[in-house]
Amino acid sequence: MKQTLNITMQRSLSATDFTNSPTLSRLSTRPLQLLLAALLLTLAFLASLAFGQLSIPLSRVITAFTHYDGSNTDHLIITTTRLARALTALTVGAALAVSGALMQALTRNPMASPSIFGVNAGALFAIVLTMTVFSISSLQNLIWVALIGAAVAGGMVYGLGSLGRDGLTPVKIVLAGAAISALFVSFTQGLLVVNQDGLDSILFWLGGSVSGRDLSLLQPLIPYGLAALVLSQLLSPHINVLLSGDEIAKSLGQRTGWLKLAMGVLIVLLAGSAVAIAGNIAFVGLIVPHMARAWVGADYRWLLPMCALLGAALLLLADLVARFLIMPQEIPIGVMTALLGTPFFIYLARRGLQNA
Repeated sequence: MKQTLNITMQRSLSATDFTNSPTLSRLSTRPLQLLLAALLLTLAFLASLAFGQLSIPLSRVITAFTHYDGSNTDHLIITTTRLARALTALTVGAALAVSGALMQALTRNPMASPSIFGVNAGALFAIVLTMTVFSISSLQNLIWVALIGAAVAGGMVYGLGSLGRDGLTPVKIVLAGAAISALFVSFTQGLLVVNQDGLDSILFWLGGSVSGRDLSLLQPLIPYGLAALVLSQLLSPHINVLLSGDEIAKSLGQRTGWLKLAMGVLIVLLAGSAVAIAGNIAFVGLIVPHMARAWVGADYRWLLPMCALLGAALLLLADLVARFLIMPQEIPIGVMTALLGTPFFIYLARRGLQNA
């Protein structure tokens, strides 16, 4: 009986996975692949510190931390501007990628992304509402407003998707997310019609950006993000079982309702924090989990850390390219990720249609 159940689980996992099941050779090379991803992230982080309108030699980047000189212009640029920007891109990229992987597991949909949970629409509506009603424009305050809006929208999606006898199902959560997102987008547009002056103020949130950030904005949200990443990793074995299907997961003693609720909370924390800091950055939560699966397979114990590393590296590189395309001006980083993600999305859609 146990052997039959194991065979059933393997078949179900391969059906829900979007790549082939991992081989023994892949299992043995996973630590090396994580190390390579960490090396890529390190190089992207150093490049983000070194390159921009003013290029700084790598040796001077290192000495800015080992032998800081407050009178050195390069050291000041690195420590006061580029460090905060690079850390913001790293944090946001990792959070969006991990939340995307969780969202795809929760919905069992390879095309899912954190925006399905309504976090982007909820955060944007909360910002516009606060600006219109209370005339608050402080970035420190708006970050918490955006996080609250994302949490409210995510809670509404989860609650609506849980209605009915079957509880939370992948189809219902997608439909609930689409409905709640459309509702908040409509409310936002209505407020902007009333307060057109607020349109210029929210262009940053619409386009997405990591420029102009300082560490004081990032520090309050880092504990929540780190806690969510750690909890996601702790839940990864249970997520593997959930991917085999609710019936098999329940037969193995999994409390699927509580697990889905925990995943929903983690998605809101990760994606909501990312949107609150950097605005609407699309496609990172969609494409990075697929990239990670190509490296380490569908085992979430390895997939989640790989998503964090690749997501952080991807957003750092996207921000770096955004600085150079129309220099001395910069392209919003959300535009760059859209340019990268749209062809990938089309590829996934075509592959899905061909396999249907």
